[in-house]
Amino acid sequence: MKYKQLGNTGLIVSQLCLGTMTFSSGTGIYSHIGAVDQNGADEQVKTSIEAGINFFDTADIYAEGESEETLGRSFRNLGIPRSDYVLATKGAGRMGPGKNHVGASRGHIMDAVEASLKRLGTDHIDLYQLHATDSLTPLEETMRALDDLVRQGKVRYVGVSNWHAWRLATAQGVAARQGLARFETLQAYYSVVGRDLERELVPLLEAEKMGLLIWSPLAGGLLSGKYSRENQSPEGARRSGFDFPIVDRERGWNVIDALRPIAQAHGCSPARVALAWLLAKPVVTSVLVGAKRLDQLADNIAAVDLTLTDEEMRQLDEVSELPSEYPGWMVATQGADRFGVTDLWEAATARAS
Repeated sequence: MKYKQLGNTGLIVSQLCLGTMTFSSGTGIYSHIGAVDQNGADEQVKTSIEAGINFFDTADIYAEGESEETLGRSFRNLGIPRSDYVLATKGAGRMGPGKNHVGASRGHIMDAVEASLKRLGTDHIDLYQLHATDSLTPLEETMRALDDLVRQGKVRYVGVSNWHAWRLATAQGVAARQGLARFETLQAYYSVVGRDLERELVPLLEAEKMGLLIWSPLAGGLLSGKYSRENQSPEGARRSGFDFPIVDRERGWNVIDALRPIAQAHGCSPARVALAWLLAKPVVTSVLVGAKRLDQLADNIAAVDLTLTDEEMRQLDEVSELPSEYPGWMVATQGADRFGVTDLWEAATARAS
């Protein structure tokens, strides 16, 4: 296992993080994701620890809190010391029928953290992440509440998930001006078939020295090896009942076509290649891997030992490249002469092609 610094902190986390959305069962979308029981969860946590994974992620809304309970029980069942693992959870999702049972208000955040601590069976959360955007609550209120939790020792670091770049930048400015705990991480969707965050979020993360945690690195199973241009709806696959996250299908089939020969050359699964592509990206801190079965988890863990060649990375980068989008192409064109290109028309046409 390899390890990285978590954002601009002194905390060290494994490049793979065990995601526990599959732990326990649930209703709605979670009924399509998995129903790993306590014994299965214990096996996954044990396998992860033995492989060198020290980072574990859950959320209060996963199976209506049951995922947190199951994960916390696994640590106790296995006798793993609290100092031996980094525990991340998330809040802001709806946890009850009331008007204030959702969001990033001071009231809901405080209640949500207390509830998560109880379900997890711990006295502190290493990384507490806002799971969604709350457009109603002022950012100052949210940031002050999170800072209070850090000062109380109930939360060590804070992060967000699924935020726009402009909102995240604004929040970091609020924290800096008022001397509050800043966001150290962004948990976001990123895969070789879903590279949208490269437009605005990646430059922001690099500038702010924030960590990037990846959810759904296999695009909801699309890159697992089950799907192909010829078999677009394999029987029993998750996307057959829950088609998420959103993917440009034609680009997706092109990527899968490129993944297969690379996987064959390395004698491994396409999933392992897709994970290795992500792990090779300098901006990526840790990739969340979740599984229904131990063999799936083992295959994912093996990705840390797979190094793709420069040519293989180039092939995957090329086939998955995002289309040019304004203002990106204009910024690149106007800024070309800063890097020795003086013919702006030449730069623009090269960019477009």
